[in-house]
Amino acid sequence: MTTVLGHRARIMAATTAAAGLVLAAGCSSDDGGDGGKNTAGGVELVKADQLTTCTHLPYPPFQSEIDGKVQGFDVSLVDLVADDLGVKQEILDTPFENFKTGASLNAGECDLAAAGMTITEERKKNVDFSDPYFDATQAVLATKKSGITSFADLKGKKTGAQAQTTGEDYAKSQGLDPVSFESSDAVLNGLRTGQVEAVVIDYPVVQGWLKDKATSDAFMVAEQVNTGEQYGITVKKGNAALRKAINKALADAKADGTYKKLYEQWIGPYEENAASSSSSAS
Repeated sequence: MTTVLGHRARIMAATTAAAGLVLAAGCSSDDGGDGGKNTAGGVELVKADQLTTCTHLPYPPFQSEIDGKVQGFDVSLVDLVADDLGVKQEILDTPFENFKTGASLNAGECDLAAAGMTITEERKKNVDFSDPYFDATQAVLATKKSGITSFADLKGKKTGAQAQTTGEDYAKSQGLDPVSFESSDAVLNGLRTGQVEAVVIDYPVVQGWLKDKATSDAFMVAEQVNTGEQYGITVKKGNAALRKAINKALADAKADGTYKKLYEQWIGPYEENAASSSSSAS
């Protein structure tokens, strides 16, 4: 896919060209010219000259490998942060649980985590979130032959969800016992192969799936469920400098139109409430 052009066109080309999966990341021995610390723009980084992002692939349209490069809405937003700091973004693919709990951040494997992650009070105990950058809903995607036309119809049906996600949590909170899949790709495969009749997952992911004709011919959105979710980018507890840099990049992108362009590129038609500045989250 092409990147956004214009005065906020950042280092996307250089970043994504190098943003194949980083197989290992940790504290660098380079001193960065600051007494043994790697700093950029007043922010201490785990590796010199790069902003290391933890994510869990694939999760389109937020991050996935396209033409050998990791791309997506989240990737593009973090590129803006990296550009403001004068460094490049590198991406580390790691299990969602590792950064949801703050383990990857605490171990110095990455500077931040961006993975279409919902802000929750439970997660706030382990990590610090940026300002919200995306308002999300859950979707029920069902086989057209299943007869499922709403969330209520899932009772007694084989339902799937991605492990460790708010979609899975919501399904369980409503009395369901969903089949747990490791990744979004596995969720869709489970639906295609008949392991489940429906899945509960973030609506933007479903939007991406339905762009494929074979998928749209076989499956339908039975219902969108407004769970009041908002996504945030996470940093290690107490990393105020990086959190401030992320919030500034997000605010600038919303103010100058870059956020809208990226949203339309990766998500679809833009809605004003997508760029919510509210700090509340479910």
